[in-house]
Amino acid sequence: MDETKLTETPLLASPPLLERRIRQRQSTCSALKSKLKHSTTCSVPRVRTTLTGFFPVVRWLPKYRLREYIWGDVMSGLIVGIILVPQAIAYCLLAGVEPIYGLYTSFYANIIYFLMGTSRHVSVGIFSLMSLMVGQVVDREVFLAGFDLNEDSSTSSPAVFNSTLGTNFTDGKVYSVELMGMQCGKECYAIGIAAAVTFLAGIYQILMAVFRLGFVSVYLSAPMLDGFATGASFTILTVQAKYLLGVKFPRHQGYGTVVVTWINIFSNIHKTNLCDLITSTICISILVAGKELQERYKDRLKIPLPTELVVVAGATLASHFGELNSRYDSSVSGHIPTGFIPPQVPSFSLMPRVALDAIPLAVISFAFTVSLSEMFAKKNGYTVRPNQEMLAIGLCNIIPSFFHCFTTSAALAKTMVKDSTGCQTQVSSLISALVVLLVLLFFAPFFYSLQKCVLACIIIVSLRGALRKFKDVPAKWRASRNDAIVWLVAMSATALISVELGLLVGVVYSMSCVIFKTQIPKVALLGRVSDTDLYEDLEEYKNLTPPSKVHIYRFQAPLYYANKDSFLKSLYRSVGVEPFLELTKRRKAEKKTKEMSAKQVTTNGDKRNGDVVVGLVRRELEFHTIILDCSAIPFIDSTGIATFKGLLKEYKDIGVSVLLASCNTSIIDALQKGQLFGKNDTEMSSLLFHTVHAAVLHANSAASTVESGTHDSVV
Repeated sequence: MDETKLTETPLLASPPLLERRIRQRQSTCSALKSKLKHSTTCSVPRVRTTLTGFFPVVRWLPKYRLREYIWGDVMSGLIVGIILVPQAIAYCLLAGVEPIYGLYTSFYANIIYFLMGTSRHVSVGIFSLMSLMVGQVVDREVFLAGFDLNEDSSTSSPAVFNSTLGTNFTDGKVYSVELMGMQCGKECYAIGIAAAVTFLAGIYQILMAVFRLGFVSVYLSAPMLDGFATGASFTILTVQAKYLLGVKFPRHQGYGTVVVTWINIFSNIHKTNLCDLITSTICISILVAGKELQERYKDRLKIPLPTELVVVAGATLASHFGELNSRYDSSVSGHIPTGFIPPQVPSFSLMPRVALDAIPLAVISFAFTVSLSEMFAKKNGYTVRPNQEMLAIGLCNIIPSFFHCFTTSAALAKTMVKDSTGCQTQVSSLISALVVLLVLLFFAPFFYSLQKCVLACIIIVSLRGALRKFKDVPAKWRASRNDAIVWLVAMSATALISVELGLLVGVVYSMSCVIFKTQIPKVALLGRVSDTDLYEDLEEYKNLTPPSKVHIYRFQAPLYYANKDSFLKSLYRSVGVEPFLELTKRRKAEKKTKEMSAKQVTTNGDKRNGDVVVGLVRRELEFHTIILDCSAIPFIDSTGIATFKGLLKEYKDIGVSVLLASCNTSIIDALQKGQLFGKNDTEMSSLLFHTVHAAVLHANSAASTVESGTHDSVV
């Protein structure tokens, strides 16, 4: 019915309800049968689609435009490969394993993602945060196994290689444990732990892909992830600080790594190795200068400056010819063997010990990979498949775990380098893998004299972007205090407690903020914009007119068990009348009136009738109707329905009508099932309205009808 017509001739009858469509839902049994039939149907097109979906490279590689794409892919692949080699060696300090395993990890991850990834630009491989989280697990388990964490792991070439194969070539003086039926030294046990936790992380990611659990990543909000990454970066910096000074003490096990490590650093600062300190100062100066030049002249420079490679080459030559290890006791990387180690099944006996540790690794690895994939896909105008990305990163962890690798993820810095250097497809990842392969086959032994402090410098300088986030805190605070607090909580918990608990605290706190918003949401009384059927918040807009003797109340949150008390309190406060208190006042007034009447009768000596009949005293309220604007209520539960029922009854007892307006269909269905509108919805037309204006017209019409009836009875 036209509402302008209603304005001209107010009627008691409400506008007719819109006619709902009748939807026939398919039975659960038939739905399962159809899905099962569809999933088990086998045909040539279906097999082809499944294979091309599982290996996206089969789709895009035959369409590869050689002349258009090859130059950008080769250039970006070479540059990322050159950056990747020193970082792969350096991040092994974080992971607590030998440098060779970082090269293995980078090589296999790039190959597998080339075959299975849907992003054209993401660089998957070794990542500082993943390395730190793996390193914490490795150090804990190595310590619990009885190995000495103070022991310098720079052993000779045969010892490292043979221990990796699981053979104990010792004279009985070196501690070893039995693993998979063989004696295993410290380095062998460390990579065994890393491979086991990596295998489990990959299994979790595959299970998440199979059961379509990618939605889990939506609970990792951007401020929380940002704060988590910043806190982890501060932890990484702290863990690497001892290498800058050349002091030696074991990594702290347990909570409070940052605090305890800095205490240990200052306690051992008198043992600083001047050679390492001077080398660190020079390397950091060169690396920072190179990064600053790169940022300042990025428009003129077509390719990034290979500062890390220059520093590594120069520092290696200086350490070798200056004999810094033997003359000044400077820690060096040690021998890095060439070639590949035979594959080995991850130790299943170790997996129960690290099963819980693999969960945050799996979630964070997936979250970073998918977020980066979607970000660069949107930037470059194509789409990615999050579920396939989860499969790809899962297999980037499962398969390499058989080849002595540790957990991988997409890395922002290297992905940005690929994007800025003309990358077009994942052929660039293949080129980067070939660069790592050359190092593995020929150049790895040349890094023997590379000082660990140089590797620590590379790691610390790579954290500049994350640590700069501290400067953005004031801007975050001005934009959204809630997001800024989430960032600070996640960052502080990660840095001061532990990386794993920091992630948990960040997720719980960010979700608690959302729940808190639904428990104490914004509420408003609405007023009418003159000569229109539009109603808005009286506190937010000017020149609004509240309807006469009608309160329109808007609750901007779902109504459920956790916030029903907040809903009631805010409603009572807004309209100024609480039904229970109003009834109590009226009963007290009735009792007082009855006593006064009885006293007056006694005083006048009228004993003909000892009973005094007095009706419930009725106070004149400022309003006769409350309209609940439900347009901002997305859903309601059984507690919310009971709350609505209670409101209708309680306000009816004091002569106030409660109407509902602008409910969505899910709320209408819930209210019908809860029989709010009576049996067979007989009261639906008088309680439910599609617009606030229709409810206001009905309320005024009903009130005028009641008043006229009351006037006639009095006359």
